Amino acid sequence: MRPRRSVLYLPGANERAVEKAKTVPADALVFDLEDAVAPDAKEAARERVCAAVASGDYGEREVAVRVNALDTEWQDADLRAAAQAGPDAVVVPKVGSARDVQNIERALELGGAAGEVAIWAMLETPAAVLRAEEIATASDRLTVLVLGTNDLAKELRAEAVPGRAPLLGALSLCLLAARSAGRAILDGVYNDVADTAGFEAECVQARQFGFDGKTLIHPSQIEPCNRVFAPSAEDVEWARTVIDAFERARAEGRGVVTVHGRMIENLHVDTARRVLALAEAVERLR
Repeated sequence: MRPRRSVLYLPGANERAVEKAKTVPADALVFDLEDAVAPDAKEAARERVCAAVASGDYGEREVAVRVNALDTEWQDADLRAAAQAGPDAVVVPKVGSARDVQNIERALELGGAAGEVAIWAMLETPAAVLRAEEIATASDRLTVLVLGTNDLAKELRAEAVPGRAPLLGALSLCLLAARSAGRAILDGVYNDVADTAGFEAECVQARQFGFDGKTLIHPSQIEPCNRVFAPSAEDVEWARTVIDAFERARAEGRGVVTVHGRMIENLHVDTARRVLALAEAVERLR
């Protein structure tokens, strides 16, 4: 299991941000060559980001590169450079179909990418949401779906409101697709860096929905995000209690057991084991 509680976007054109990323406690880093980089800075940003990725200076965290979108003049060069640099993943914006994923996979292979270089597909349009299952199953290289909630809200003409009611249907469809395909899934960014209460509330909502983590736009969002998406001490204690009680019941020939008034069966034990695995994986990152 690889924790992806906090996934921080970093502007590839910003040398200071690329350097500072070596010390931030995010679970994963995404060096951005797309929205955060002006057209006349694309080439320099690509060189800087690929050198950073190839350096191996970012520890055990996942390191990904967000390339430019499929319909831009920069994507081919981005993919060739990323394939050689060898990030953990390439994040692809505006993915709309299985064919898009397969074209990305082909480009990575032609560029010499190792088999371990994964594809993270961003779902940012109504068409992508409606084809989420098709996208999620398009390639074995595809390991993560990433919600682009800003672009999705724009395309839907939805209002930005607390609780995100206009987006809940889309979030649910994408989660269903990810879990059906056995993929991880990340929630979109929260734009108001100063609104810490609103941000934490959205993290809690995403965790309750079943997201693995959240994409971030500022280092100040890392700590609350890590805290919300990590199992608490109480969660870990309860998981151990559930597993111990169930193992004792099985030894006695019983398939279910009651713990503190709650009926426990196999599905609860599976959840408990996942909680412990996530807690152990988080601990390894420290």
